[in-house]
Amino acid sequence: MLSLFRITDVSAHCDLPCGVYDPAQARIEAESVKAICTKVADNNDPDFRVRAAIIKEARSHLVKEHLWVLWTDYFKAPHFEKYPNLHTLFNEATKLAGAAGTKGEFDVDKADELLAKIDQIAEIFWETKKA
Repeated sequence: MLSLFRITDVSAHCDLPCGVYDPAQARIEAESVKAICTKVADNNDPDFRVRAAIIKEARSHLVKEHLWVLWTDYFKAPHFEKYPNLHTLFNEATKLAGAAGTKGEFDVDKADELLAKIDQIAEIFWETKKA
């Protein structure tokens, strides 16, 4: 069979390497995680809690993915030189979104810590966009 198209494998954080990055994506997912943690505290229905856990874990994972894209694709060596705490911020934030953080617990305080780390990353991100 003759094929008119040639398929090329590519890899990017999205379907098209667009160059559009924004820490707001991580923040929106983290806000969702915090809201779920708050709602679960007031609801003892086991079915609700199971659904909430599944959604919270998925949203926590999305936080990590959005942060990883910023960490590995947007920020470059000059950024890490200018902001020496940036690697630590990303490491701490992704751990807060992980199994020992919001992915594994219904802890509003951990969700607040995660949001604070994302805000610190966002502050640096927007400073780099001014340059």
